[in-house]
Amino acid sequence: MQGLRPAPVKVPWTLVALALVTGVLLDLFGPEPYLGLPLLAAGPLIAGAMLPYRSAVAVVAVTCGLSVGLDIERGRPATPLLVDLAVVGLIGGLALAINGLIARQGRDLALTRDLAEAVQLAVLPDPPERAGPLAVAAGYVAAQAEARIGGDLYAVQETPFGVRMIIGDVRGKGIQAVAAVSVAIGAFRQEAEYAPTLDTLVRRLDEAMARAGARSGPITSNEGFTTAVLAEVSADGQALSLVNRGHPPPYLVHGGQLVRLDPAVPQLPLGMGLADLAPVGHPPADVVRLPPGASLLLVTDGVTEARDAQGTFYDPLRSRRMGRRFTHPDALVDALTKDVGRWTGGEGQDDMAILAVTRDRAP
Repeated sequence: MQGLRPAPVKVPWTLVALALVTGVLLDLFGPEPYLGLPLLAAGPLIAGAMLPYRSAVAVVAVTCGLSVGLDIERGRPATPLLVDLAVVGLIGGLALAINGLIARQGRDLALTRDLAEAVQLAVLPDPPERAGPLAVAAGYVAAQAEARIGGDLYAVQETPFGVRMIIGDVRGKGIQAVAAVSVAIGAFRQEAEYAPTLDTLVRRLDEAMARAGARSGPITSNEGFTTAVLAEVSADGQALSLVNRGHPPPYLVHGGQLVRLDPAVPQLPLGMGLADLAPVGHPPADVVRLPPGASLLLVTDGVTEARDAQGTFYDPLRSRRMGRRFTHPDALVDALTKDVGRWTGGEGQDDMAILAVTRDRAP
């Protein structure tokens, strides 16, 4: 994640020195008296905004000394000397106050980030490294370090019916998104253990999300929904069932090739309360074969909607870096994360969640 980057240490010191030296020269050789005083006063302001507190105090002290020394050198009376010293001292005091305020805000921001990250980890813990016949890996990259709480979610769970997993994207950000994520993950954890089929699991999740949305306010077709892909791998690892509820399709990675697993019938997102209005009702899950050593790659729209400098969307199918063999899902997640970063130049436009599972090569 990328956060706020402090200015290099040499830059503020250079600006402070430039302001003080220029102010001294103007005050000594300028055509008018007090011509350099504004630049002398600018030195403490720069230090207060960009340097540590002790360094800012040193700059204020040096500036006050320069002001007194210049007035003595020019032979100014005591009253103008004290006035100049008061002006520089007042501005220096304001600069130190600004320095303290910036430091306190930085501490508050750091605490807020840590709390946000703790909440995110509590709601969205790392999945297990193995589940049944599958090796598991996941990655999460926030678009902005200042807003680590996002609406992307994923989970993997070994159940009596096989290994079940979900990846999704809740509409919105912040605390409301975390609340919706907690509902989705909680409902998935509960229902995945008891729903006899993947279709039943999806219907129960849809009902849980719709109930939660109804309690929090009115639901329309434009808000309060969650796109998701739910997958189930049979206990022997051979059969892969998929239900896509308005989410970017997953990919089957095998033998150096990526195949996009588009749904046979498009479906509405979860939680809209409109599933019964779909013209085909609840279509059955799509079932494909998962060969030994093959991987299932699930992503959120932070991957598929990532854009380069020309505004072109990223497509894993067109990437040469993704067209190679991956023996472990960790390598697959890492390769995709780096490839998207190269495509966007490190400027992510949205949170990005990646979930990958790889079937064992041998029983």
